[in-house]
Amino acid sequence: MHSTNLLLEEPIRMVSILQPSKPSFFPAMTKIVGTLGPKSRSVEVISACLKAGMSVARFDFSWGDVDYHQETLENLKAAIKGTRKLCAVMLDTVGPELQVVNKSEKAISLVADSHVVLTPDQEQEASSALLPINFIGLSKASNFLLHIMLILCTLPSMSVKPGDTIFIGQYLFTGSETTSVWLEVAELKGDDVVCIIKNSATLAGSLFTLHISQIHIDLPTLTEADKNVITTWGVRNKIDFLSLSYTRHAEDVRKAREFLSKLGDLHQTQIFAKIENIEGLTHFDEILQEADGIILSRGNLGVDLPPEKVVFLFQKAAVYKCNMAGKPAVITRVVDSMTDNLRPTRAEATDVANAILDGSDAILLGAETLRGLYPVETISTVGRICYEAEKVYNQDLYFKKTLKYVGEPMTHLESIASSAVRAAIKVKASVIICFTSSGKAARLIAKYRPTMPVLSVVIPQLKTNQLRWSFSGAFEARQSLIVRGLFPMLADPRHPAESTSATNESVLKVALDHVKASGLIMPHDRVVVCQKVGDASVVKIIELED
Repeated sequence: MHSTNLLLEEPIRMVSILQPSKPSFFPAMTKIVGTLGPKSRSVEVISACLKAGMSVARFDFSWGDVDYHQETLENLKAAIKGTRKLCAVMLDTVGPELQVVNKSEKAISLVADSHVVLTPDQEQEASSALLPINFIGLSKASNFLLHIMLILCTLPSMSVKPGDTIFIGQYLFTGSETTSVWLEVAELKGDDVVCIIKNSATLAGSLFTLHISQIHIDLPTLTEADKNVITTWGVRNKIDFLSLSYTRHAEDVRKAREFLSKLGDLHQTQIFAKIENIEGLTHFDEILQEADGIILSRGNLGVDLPPEKVVFLFQKAAVYKCNMAGKPAVITRVVDSMTDNLRPTRAEATDVANAILDGSDAILLGAETLRGLYPVETISTVGRICYEAEKVYNQDLYFKKTLKYVGEPMTHLESIASSAVRAAIKVKASVIICFTSSGKAARLIAKYRPTMPVLSVVIPQLKTNQLRWSFSGAFEARQSLIVRGLFPMLADPRHPAESTSATNESVLKVALDHVKASGLIMPHDRVVVCQKVGDASVVKIIELED
């Protein structure tokens, strides 16, 4: 894969490092996706998370039922209303995830060097000697690399074999020696798999995720259970994003999109392909073409790949490709230690900053906000690290690389977007305001990573399905909440996207008043405006009066 190094802006002044971070600053350009759960589902905590910088709320359906998540979502709506902070909703599917079922929910202690049997018989009671799993074909699952070779050679598929590695834990293997376990396959007995326990651990809870390194699991990416959740909970709540877990091929995305297209408003829902294993990595380029965005699930990738590969090589190459395609790249598993601690490790803080310097659009927090002791502090800490990294991000180098990648001749929209960013940088504008109906123009501007925020003024359009009239715009506004540097504002629906100059000026006044109220612009500041007047696209520079 092609990769690129985005260097720090030089020189970095020591005085800027020694100065304390501002106690209250404009939210970082990088977005934060927070997973809501037991420790973050009350109106009070969600309100605090929104104020701390969370812009997308993730609902993980690998645990909890529809009623539980609906109650959490109602609390989110109340928090949005109370804080007046817009927040998008992401539904995370379960996908072909292997799980250990612990009906009694009693803690299970596993001792190093002893044996444990993985069985598909879910009627069995989970114990330190026997772990029931939700997949009957584990002993017949094939190694992915061998799977590809055997297909090419037209030979029968091989099963898991002695020596294969299996990780089990409630939130996957994190490196902790007490909450996740590393197993090695010893032998196969019918449908059962006998394993040697490599480290002592205690598993707590009702479900534990099971992952076998580089093994092909013959299950659909969008399961029947996932489809049921989407057609009920997803349709009812008009989800903005679908996180498609364990995306392995572009066809997975196409099938998911076809499914959503038949569910009313969900035809507008954006699909983010979650890359979690070597199959998704192998087909990354084709997946990127089909998906609206990419989530790099580094926890699972860290099981399928050696640690020296997953971050240093794949993350940088994948984020670069997302940047050039103008599609959001979301990074996971950055501050695991904050699940139980108030501060991240130095390595984790550096990891967050490097993700920003690589070009990531958003940071996704999982266990840290789901069950972590400090969900609000975690969001705030990650936001501050992102803010500091953005200050030294080499935008000039990135801009040149993007222009070179796009090449000539540019499309009309691409030319307008790059020109707006160039103008904003040259005149040191405080903000870029972009009028849009689909959100595409604003996303293209954000693609060039301007150093200033981009206010996406979404102008709703009246549409009908022959049964009722409705305004578009809400989806487009919320979906910009995962794009780095893009901040939405929903305009008055009485002003269409293409209108007279006078009407556009009135919408512009509302937008300027909005950014003034937020403290983004001051008298004599310059603002770059990108708008459509009639059939022409216009980029203009405004200098504010007293």
